[in-house]
Amino acid sequence: MQNISLLNNLNKFKQSPPNLLPSSRLIYGCMRIAGDNSAVDKDKGLKAIQAAIEAGYNHFDHADIYGAGQCEQLFGELLTHSSHLRDQLIITSKAGIRQSPQRYDFSHDYLIQSVEGSLKRLNTEYLDIFLLHRPDYLFNAQALAETFKQLKREGKVKYFGVSNFSPSQVSLLQSALDEPLIINQVEINLHNISSLQDGTLDQCQQLGITPVAWCPLGAVAYPAWGNTFSKDDEKRIKDEISKQATKYDVEAWQISLAWLLKHPANICPIIGSTTPSRINAAKQALTIDYSHEDWYHLLEARNGQPLP
Repeated sequence: MQNISLLNNLNKFKQSPPNLLPSSRLIYGCMRIAGDNSAVDKDKGLKAIQAAIEAGYNHFDHADIYGAGQCEQLFGELLTHSSHLRDQLIITSKAGIRQSPQRYDFSHDYLIQSVEGSLKRLNTEYLDIFLLHRPDYLFNAQALAETFKQLKREGKVKYFGVSNFSPSQVSLLQSALDEPLIINQVEINLHNISSLQDGTLDQCQQLGITPVAWCPLGAVAYPAWGNTFSKDDEKRIKDEISKQATKYDVEAWQISLAWLLKHPANICPIIGSTTPSRINAAKQALTIDYSHEDWYHLLEARNGQPLP
């Protein structure tokens, strides 16, 4: 498994950084590991985590709302029985989405309580990375900076990042911090290419922030979130990906990963399958010598028109 440093922007900050392992280029997403929380699904989830570790994944992505906390709880059970694994892993979790009523909340007390809840469920003393899950449009950057300082001072979080933030929201928050934001986790796939167009990936390259792609196989392995493609769109994309899959002797969904991995911002896709063979097979995308030309052929197929 290829590894990548998540600390490319630390030279802009003067403090000595705490240790952080290089991250596996593919990140394992834990959103589905608890399933319906039955014994069968939980056993399947534990086997999926073990398969990911054996395949070389060392970065595991969580959120407090995944499985209403049961996904973190299940991962914590693994750490309880295999405590030696903790120092070999990067554990990320997210918070900021609240239910009943649905809203986003970056208030100090709520975020502190959320991190503490994640730590308890995960059976760990610290998060390697804590992400703000979706932007709270009412967030105060200076107040949020104080929350981050407390979490860092108390040893509960090593590093911070965001998820689903626009470039301007990243800039606003970063301007108030003396901590680097090291991740922006956003949807990136053949259906949703907004990060190519709105400056997100440009900003990641400029600031040394690692873009982490959720739903990376959308529109290929499964319908994308909020799918707007027509049947003609889907056929055109399928035909081009099938052509490329034959050329590179891989499966179609591995081509869609290679398309993301080609970008110079060093996108890290999240793999969320609970099927061990698929978790392992995703690594093959890292070995594809994917060409500049084929990247644009697939973009044109996606757009349904030639480049201007």
